[in-house]
Amino acid sequence: MGAPPVPRAAAGGHADRVRTNAAVRAFVARAATAGEVSAGFHHRNHVLPLIEPLAGLLGRAPGTLVTVRLPRADVVPVVIRTWESEPEVLRAVRHVLRQVPECLAAGDGYAVHSHVDGTVLAEVCGPGKPVDGPLLKDLAELLAAIVQVRGGALPPLPAHWPRNHTDSQGFLRALAHLADRQICRPNWRRYGGLFTALGVPEDALLRFADRVPALTRRPYGLLHGDLHRGNLVVPTAGEPPLHCVDWELASYGDPLHDLAVHLVRMRYPDHQWNEVVDGWADAVRRVRPAAVAGLGRDLRHYLAFEHAQSLYADVIRAARSLEHSFDRASLERATETVRDALQAATEPLRLGRVPGEREIERILFRRGASRPGRRPRSIGWAPDRRVPERWDFPHSAVADALFLEGAAPAERVFKGAAHLSTVIRVPDTDFPVVVRREVTVLLRRERSFLSEHAVLGAIERSGVPVAAPRVLALGRSHATDPGHRYRGDRFAVHTYEGARDLGRRPEHPVHGLRPHEADCLVDQLAALTEVDYAQIDPVGGRPGFYGWLSDQLVGLVAGLPKESQQLARFLGLPDAPRLREILARHHVTDRDPALLHGDLNPWNLVRRDDGPALTLIDWEMAVVGDPLYELVRHMHLTPTRPEIRDRLFRRWEARLAERFTRNWQQDWRVYRWIEIVRSAYVDLDRLVTGASLDAPNVRRAVESYAMTLAAATASLGLSSRRRAAPHLAWPTLPDGAA
Repeated sequence: MGAPPVPRAAAGGHADRVRTNAAVRAFVARAATAGEVSAGFHHRNHVLPLIEPLAGLLGRAPGTLVTVRLPRADVVPVVIRTWESEPEVLRAVRHVLRQVPECLAAGDGYAVHSHVDGTVLAEVCGPGKPVDGPLLKDLAELLAAIVQVRGGALPPLPAHWPRNHTDSQGFLRALAHLADRQICRPNWRRYGGLFTALGVPEDALLRFADRVPALTRRPYGLLHGDLHRGNLVVPTAGEPPLHCVDWELASYGDPLHDLAVHLVRMRYPDHQWNEVVDGWADAVRRVRPAAVAGLGRDLRHYLAFEHAQSLYADVIRAARSLEHSFDRASLERATETVRDALQAATEPLRLGRVPGEREIERILFRRGASRPGRRPRSIGWAPDRRVPERWDFPHSAVADALFLEGAAPAERVFKGAAHLSTVIRVPDTDFPVVVRREVTVLLRRERSFLSEHAVLGAIERSGVPVAAPRVLALGRSHATDPGHRYRGDRFAVHTYEGARDLGRRPEHPVHGLRPHEADCLVDQLAALTEVDYAQIDPVGGRPGFYGWLSDQLVGLVAGLPKESQQLARFLGLPDAPRLREILARHHVTDRDPALLHGDLNPWNLVRRDDGPALTLIDWEMAVVGDPLYELVRHMHLTPTRPEIRDRLFRRWEARLAERFTRNWQQDWRVYRWIEIVRSAYVDLDRLVTGASLDAPNVRRAVESYAMTLAAATASLGLSSRRRAAPHLAWPTLPDGAA
């Protein structure tokens, strides 16, 4: 915390300073086990009277109350810091604001502050309760006084700070980058798996920084950074009427940031927000008018950032609370905290559709059940008898996998559009496995027709050279503690088909296939034609696949929610009856059917350096149908260079029997056309509903939606109708909204 100040009584020489430091350390050691204690998020504050000889050395009367601040041992980094030394900040600020505590002494791991006598505001009126009018005025005056402190009175700023001290946009971007560097990254390995399960991508804060718009320029000033009810003290008597303590998060920047932090962390009732904002504006306008410029337009961006960065602290604290207490009440409190934080951060971080309360509870339960000190195999589960127990992965191994699942590090947790997958190394098992759970909040418009475990079982029994996972177990997991409401969470355990080094994330051909990978994919599609699909779909393979496919697309469009259908019509896309007429104009040759993967997007293809070049994963969209459709849909979902496309078609025609390939040259463009049209509706609905936007394949699709829409309307003969689409941008709050 920096070198301790040298009191006037000790300024005589080295011996006096040594004596002072020894007395301070002895006093701090006594304070750690004595005195009135209050605990904040980062420090424990011990209030006790000074005793000799320290009182005399510090120039205070014996019995004077002081506050000894000791850092909490269990603190994790969940806040943004501009300066490391709070005592240094206090010494600078006290030259201008006399109502802040004085740092009397500081050393490694402690600080002694003058005691602020009074009542903490949180004890006068708790969170969510209205604050009396006179106190609101005092708060506004306090914030206005803080804003007046200029940079010359403060410690040097970090090198990455905006050089122009009126650059509001640069300051907000710097805050977002600091939150990523100081909060997200240090905690990601330990808690990243939890955030991934909740639908929060690792780069969410960096994306927020990239989206910060141009803001009105405002002169920088001192910011308290954490002005909530617990850091405000109402003195018992005398002036000034209000003190603020805990300056460790102080900063220097746009005053609107301090107002936004104050609004959110004070948890004012809704009806007081405008009163607080207006009071702040009036007080600041009198002392620094330029600091109020653009308030009505720009405050919402700082509020959005406060909700965004608070998500990380709230989720981590909720998870840590379950490490200490894991009963039903604790789980419910943690679930409520995480739910509220996710809802507040959804729009600022563009999280899409967040998990529901029940899914959040399940995620937190798995995390708590895997906490240190818990007994292995403490998570009960019921096997699904459709997948019998395997000799190479018995039920005891399944229990071990479920126990280890909740504490898996970030690099082993993956969230797709339909599943949450966690990679586990189970003791006494020679291969890694992946636990797959269905995402409960799922708005998949495209239907799934076959059971994934049945499809993978058929492939394994057939012995064909298709590189696909093996199903090891199927069941429902639940808590053995009857006090928990956590019940019936379906899961599957598959072999893991990524890199053997579990510290490496799987590699996918997101920019397209390499030549040898294209050959490998075609060879596996050819092998799929040898799988006996009748054992999993007895009525599959009937003639008229294109007609069936058209009916599925028309049904999808008819089933879209009203808002998606209205926007589709606005953009020139036909409604379901008109689309049926357009689709009926085309005809496709009937070819012999085969088992199809159904969704060969790049993230369902895993590159391997041992064995086949590609493994095909995520078979929940498997279907029996035309093999040509499988190949064309893959080329639609994956960037495919012309030479790779030609290579795929040539090898596909050569490797498959003629009954699967006849007339493909005249039909493949029809399948490409219908997939473009399908994407125009599906991706539009994702933009409207926010469904699955954290999945990488979905994110890439919606980011290129303008091109998809143009291609679809042109192919439908509707290209002459061009309109602006204001709904396609992520919705923003109106000016002045919370």
